[in-house]
Amino acid sequence: MIKEKNSLKNKIHIIGTGTIGEPLTSLLLNFKDELGLEQITFHKKTPLTSDRSKVITLLQRGAKLAVDADRKQDFQEIGIEPSLEAVEAIDNADVVIDCTPKGIGHSNKTQFYEHFVHNTKGFIAQGSENGFGKPYARGINDSALIPGEDRFLQVVSCNTHNLCVLVETVGGKDYNKNIKDGRFVCIRRSNDISQNSGFSPSPNVGIHKEPKYGTHHARDAVELFQTLGFDLNLHSSALKLNTQYMHSLWFSIILDEKITREEVIQRLKANDRVAMTEKTTANQVFSFGRDHGHYGRILNQTVVVTPTIQVRNGHEVIGFCFTPQDGNSLLSSVSAAMWFLNPNNYSKKIQCLGKYFFDEV
Repeated sequence: MIKEKNSLKNKIHIIGTGTIGEPLTSLLLNFKDELGLEQITFHKKTPLTSDRSKVITLLQRGAKLAVDADRKQDFQEIGIEPSLEAVEAIDNADVVIDCTPKGIGHSNKTQFYEHFVHNTKGFIAQGSENGFGKPYARGINDSALIPGEDRFLQVVSCNTHNLCVLVETVGGKDYNKNIKDGRFVCIRRSNDISQNSGFSPSPNVGIHKEPKYGTHHARDAVELFQTLGFDLNLHSSALKLNTQYMHSLWFSIILDEKITREEVIQRLKANDRVAMTEKTTANQVFSFGRDHGHYGRILNQTVVVTPTIQVRNGHEVIGFCFTPQDGNSLLSSVSAAMWFLNPNNYSKKIQCLGKYFFDEV
């Protein structure tokens, strides 16, 4: 039985408690007052005793749990008392952020979200849900968001964030005209440290499934820049390594203008979404995030390894960087949610997250 829509304002509902959903719920709880949120709810599908501790912790910190109607008793039997039914939570929410595994976001959109467009201001899905809505990355294509028209947004993947911020920053003010070619190799960590399955015991090279772009990373980046009216020449490859620390990314960006290494570094340092580092190993960067980030997460969109920056023939910029996976996606998810709530003031609201942006790692 769905209850009458509650009167609280600025309510956000997160679906999923995995590698994005749980830290996103935690982030919103920690900055609830600064962001002006009155209620944060989250949906957990399966009642597992192994997940009970994290669910109870989120409840103790003020979040409310929503479950499927036919799972309510199962949660009660393991000592967890839900506050809402899943459909009720969606209907009550001003913004819904879907953090479910690949494909489920699209299914939820068809089954639920499209029926709540009058009650809910916006729906957000993560990087795996290509086509869910307009692709978005904080600071890259904010100007492409149209209030009242864009109801569905897709926060692009962590590596796509990295790729896009490099294109925007290295290319300079007129990057859409300045960049002649961009090639990227996404050197992915195997599985997340929170996951028990999916570890790769050896380097595992990816297949180029996209005829023009190689992998989805460049395709997604091109589609994001297309929301600004730009059509860039980008290509990506990917491979997995047997590490759980961080993604790395190698890039080669060819510019029309001539540029020096010093100018490249100055452009990178000037962007507050870019962190620089002298560290050349992922474990050291990961450790810095663990010690100084928000629950171990750096919110910058990339961490560029300064000693690797090279300019070849005056036009080709080459280097390595690390991807703060799920950190940059968390930033864009919060930014998109706040845009739905207040498109005129959201940039100011999210400045409370600034202490988890680093000039240097």
